[in-house]
Parts: sequence; structure tokens; C-alpha cells
Amino acid sequence: MLRTTRGFRGAVTAPHHSASAAGLRVLREGGNALEAAIASAATLTVVYPHMNGLGGDGFWLIKGHATQPVGIDACGRSASAANAGTYRAAGHTTIPARGGEAALTVAGAVAGWQCAYELSRQWGGRLPLSRLFEEAIHYAREGFPVTDSQFTNTLDKREELLGVTGFADTFLIDDGCREPAVGMRFCNRPLANVFEHLAANGLEEFYRGELAQGIADDLAAAASPLTIEDLETTTAAQVKPLQLQVAGHLLYNLPPPTQGLASLMTLGVFDRLEISSAEDADFVHALVESTKCAFKVRDREIRDPAFMAVDPLKFLSAPALEALAAAIDTARAAPWPAAPTSGDTAWFGVIDKDGRAVSCIQSLYWEFGSGVVLPGSGIVWQNRGMSFSLDPIHHNPLKPRRKPFHTIQPALAWLNDGRVLVYGTMGGDGQPQTQAAIFCRYAIFGYALQAAVTAPRWLLGRTWGDDSTTLKVESRFAPNTIEMLKTRGHDVQLVEAFDEMMGHAGALCWYPDGLIEGAADPRSDGQVAAF
Repeated sequence: MLRTTRGFRGAVTAPHHSASAAGLRVLREGGNALEAAIASAATLTVVYPHMNGLGGDGFWLIKGHATQPVGIDACGRSASAANAGTYRAAGHTTIPARGGEAALTVAGAVAGWQCAYELSRQWGGRLPLSRLFEEAIHYAREGFPVTDSQFTNTLDKREELLGVTGFADTFLIDDGCREPAVGMRFCNRPLANVFEHLAANGLEEFYRGELAQGIADDLAAAASPLTIEDLETTTAAQVKPLQLQVAGHLLYNLPPPTQGLASLMTLGVFDRLEISSAEDADFVHALVESTKCAFKVRDREIRDPAFMAVDPLKFLSAPALEALAAAIDTARAAPWPAAPTSGDTAWFGVIDKDGRAVSCIQSLYWEFGSGVVLPGSGIVWQNRGMSFSLDPIHHNPLKPRRKPFHTIQPALAWLNDGRVLVYGTMGGDGQPQTQAAIFCRYAIFGYALQAAVTAPRWLLGRTWGDDSTTLKVESRFAPNTIEMLKTRGHDVQLVEAFDEMMGHAGALCWYPDGLIEGAADPRSDGQVAAF
């Protein structure tokens, strides 16, 4: 996948080809970008079930033609009954990673779909949910071929998830003895029934009504603290994106509780270091050191925005960014590590013929989330509540009805020549770093869009269940670049070319003449679908 895909009437990029095809089919039938994004989102929850699902959260950046972007925060809150004292009394020093106790935050993804669906009507959308969910229903009921990614993650996580409610019955075969092989048909028929119910009765049924009560009952049976009352009070909200000018372009990302602030800070600091080319050690070093500056702020400040002590815009001010840039040693790596984070996610983007653009990301947090699969619905529930602390003096303590910190955040840029770029990736700490690499290579250094996504990447910190905080570097970098990074004090760990730990990135760009360019990550199962 070396060439950029192009079209004029619409394009979709997603980390699974079936999700791209589902969105393109909606565009071909006259649907708008939001309708196509909902179809892609629903399909992704079925065909990439280890990465995202109805039991997870989501965030959206949406831009109409020649209008300012708007965001959707579809983040579920912690249970009303969840508090640090209860977990400590049960003998925990940290929040469990798996099982019912890890399923302590409401899933907000479906509420985000509802918000997006209502906005699509303002764009003249007419397609019913039954149409938008067609592919999701088909793949859930009739099956789809298991991907390498699903197989590998099932194999790696099987032992720790065997005893978790519903996992073996859903994701393993031969009475829970082994994982389905690559290419084997995989079905989740209870999930097909959920999509049909939502299509017939409305998306609010996920939170209020017969379906919601069944979800609450299954969560209770799995020892989750969530209740029907927690579901009933869940809604998504439109939010104003954070904004920053970098190299003359306007960049947008989501505000807290996401790490969108860190993504913008990384690029804001990097912009002040006056790097003249990509790929060499200067480029990588500057972005890594900028990332460290941003992560220190992230790990100290970001939480539920209702409880933040400082306005995040303070950290995007010119004096704040200039001070951070001035403190960077261009010849020596700053000490590391800081507190690691992790996460597995699915980002996708859609642009329609009218230049309306959607950047969206949804996630279960870790692969398979809490591991809990609700038996009545086939829904995999997230473990996003792990980002809370049981330490009462921590800046992000577990308390009732709070939003958890989120690594996931979609990106959008309005370039100074009128182009609109949507881009993003999965990958915990890797998300701000990969977003920065893609933006710089494409918008600043003039790479073709596909080349910007394909080019070798790095990862400072943790992702894909890896606890190390080394600087992981793909082996495709020039040997001289790798050696220079080591000389500057970076704890370099070489990984394979196109290693999946570097994330599943993608990007679309709309030009004022109507051209749409697209890129998908060769590290994923995705593709660009355009016409």
C-alpha cells in the first residue's frame, strides 16, 4: 500500500476493510458523512471486537463545509456506587484490570451515535438506522473472517480472560479450549439482535427500556457496580474542540477528559524547535522530547473537566509552549519514564462529496476491555475505569459519577490553503505521537498522504499490553538515525517493520476543488474506500 487513494464523491478509511466498505456504500446511496460514519462505527464494533464495541466510549470531531468543527463527547461516567473506599475494602490496591469490578463506567459509544445521528438530520440525512446497521447485523449474524489481529490478541489474552464472564463462550471455540484461527468464520448472533432492536426502537433503548434493563441485569450478574439508573442518566454532549495554530494551520482536538490537549501541546512545542526535515534523528528527537513535555502536563492535570483545577487553554498559550520548547535539550534526551498508559482503539474517518468531514474514535480501552461479555446481548464491556486511582489524594481518584481519563482523541486540521485533514490512530500513549508524525510529514514536510501514514514510526511509552516505557523504534529507520538517538540518551528498543504496536492509523484530506485523498495503515486490516 504505497500510493494515496483518491476520489471526488466521497471516501472512508477505517482499520478494517469491511467498515470502510460499509461507509462507502452509504455514501454511494446519497448518505452524508455522518450517516456513513455511523455505519462504519457499527460495523467496526462487530468485525474488530477486541478493539471497540457497544460497551465502550467514543469521541467525534465533525466539520461541515466552511464551518467550524464541533466535537461529541461520548464518555460514560463511573457508577454511582463506585468509590475508592469500596475497592480498598475488598482488598484492592489498584482497580482490577479485568472482570466485573473493572466494568465500572457506563458505555457512552451508542449515545455518541445518537448525537451524530441527530446532527446528520441537520445535514439533510434521511437514511434510517435499519439501513445504517445493515452490515453490522449481517456480520454479527452470518459471520466474518477472523483477522490476524483478533487471533493474536485472543491467543495472548486467553489465559487471563478465561474466567471472566462470557469471554470464553464468545471468543473461544471447542468448549473454550482454543481461539478461532485466522480466516475462520466468527459470529456474535446476540449482538445482531441488539442492533436490530436499536434500529427498530431507537438508540435510547440502549440506556432506557427493555434492552437497557437486560444490560443492567447482566452487568450485575458479572459483579459490576453499574445499575440501570447509571444507564438511564447517560447522554453524549456536543463540546467545543481545543484549537491551536501550528505552522500556519489550525489544528483541532478534543478537550478533557481526553488527552487531546497533549496532542496539540506536542505539536505546539515541536513547531517552536525549527526542525527542517523529517526522518532524521533531529526530527524524531524533537517530537519525542515535545511529547515528554506534553505527557507531564497530561499526567498531572487531565481528568473529568468538571474537576480540573486549571483551564486547559492555559497550556496552549504561546508563553507556555515557548517555555517548554526553550527547556528542551536538542542534543540530549530528558529523563524518562513517567506514568505509562495503554489502550486499544479504532479510529476512522469519512469525507463526503460536499467536503463535510468526520474524525471518530471508539474504544474498549485494553484489548477486550474488562473481558466481560454480557450473555444476553454479546456486548463486550470496557475497562476504562482503570484510569481512576484508589489513592484519595490522587488528582484523578475514583468517585461516583465521574468521567475517566481517556487516551483516545480524534484529530482534525484546517490547513491554510483550505484543505481539511482528518486523521488518527489507536494505541494509548502512541496516539499523540503518531498524530504528530502524520501531521508533520504531510502538512509541513510535504509527504504524500499514504507515505505519511506508511513511514516508519516510534512509540515512547506503553501500548498493546506492553509495560515498558522505552523508545520503541521501527527497524525501517536508517541505522544512522537509530544510533544517533541512542547517542543522545534515548533508551531505544528496535521493533519489527510495520509492527502493529505502532497503531492503526489513517487519514483523509479534502481539497477545495473537491478532490479527496485517503490513506490506510499497512499495519492494520484497513483500507481506503473512495469513489
